[in-house]
Amino acid sequence: MSESSKTLDNKQYTLDSGLINNLSSQVMNSETKLSHKADSSFSLDDFAKALEKHDYQFQKGQVVHGKVFQLDPDGAYVDIGGKSSAFIPREEAALRNVTDLSEVLPLNEELEFLIIREQDAEGQVTLSRRQLEIKYIWERLAQMRENSQTVEVRVLNVNKGGVTVDLQGLRGFIPRSHLLERDNLESLKGQTLTVSFLEIDRNNKKLILSQRLATRSASFSTFELGQLVEGKISGIRPFGVFVDIDGVSALLHIKQITQKFIDNLEKVFQVGQSIKAVIIDLDEGKNRVAVSTRVLENFPGEVLENMAEVMASAEARAERARKKITE
Repeated sequence: MSESSKTLDNKQYTLDSGLINNLSSQVMNSETKLSHKADSSFSLDDFAKALEKHDYQFQKGQVVHGKVFQLDPDGAYVDIGGKSSAFIPREEAALRNVTDLSEVLPLNEELEFLIIREQDAEGQVTLSRRQLEIKYIWERLAQMRENSQTVEVRVLNVNKGGVTVDLQGLRGFIPRSHLLERDNLESLKGQTLTVSFLEIDRNNKKLILSQRLATRSASFSTFELGQLVEGKISGIRPFGVFVDIDGVSALLHIKQITQKFIDNLEKVFQVGQSIKAVIIDLDEGKNRVAVSTRVLENFPGEVLENMAEVMASAEARAERARKKITE
């Protein structure tokens, strides 16, 4: 939309061309009726009077451009093209603490502002740069989540449920179940962690993050079919065992353990036991990894009869298995 600017009695008015044309038309029609003259004129005084009657409103939540023209101890005055100057309180000047306002609000430089309070009785609106920064951060984080990106955070405090973190000036939370270190949370204070997004709710200022998902995503990028991996048994079920591989949970199905029948997996494995296996299936979209020790056997049932030997020579056995899997 094109804009026009008029200077009246040392006041700056910025209005769209449609409004100016409309006001001009109203005043000219009024003068025509009063004087019954076809050649009625439209003076700057007429324009000023018509403008005073028009209620030009700025809306809360609106992003506007303006220039700071005066700094005060409590804030700054900004020209945003309205009837009156706008005001930005000191505490709204930036997301970080500021001692010198001129560092973040330089005079006569065009900046963006967010309207946080509509016009008062004198037509003055209240602005914020701090809340505008927060608005853009939320939008940026939402886009990062959409793109499945990870981000770094700094641990601030701990509680029974997890840890609170600082993320670009916003406060986030990582549940205990989504941390790699779950036993000694105090040791995480001050540390920088790489996390993924679980939930972003700007309206409720809710930011839930996961270190485990970020680690899993990073690990997936290093996995490939036929690769020998090492992890620890994290769970035993009737259909197989789960193996934790650098934060990624892989399934070692009962049929992929050995070529012989197994009646009770708890007689073969223990939670926390280290094990080597070969990746036979990958599905990053479903966060699914399948591994096998069966492919490491030289004869049926070797894993059951001599697990230690199979694990000790796993590298050489895996090379043979890789060729079969990738053929």
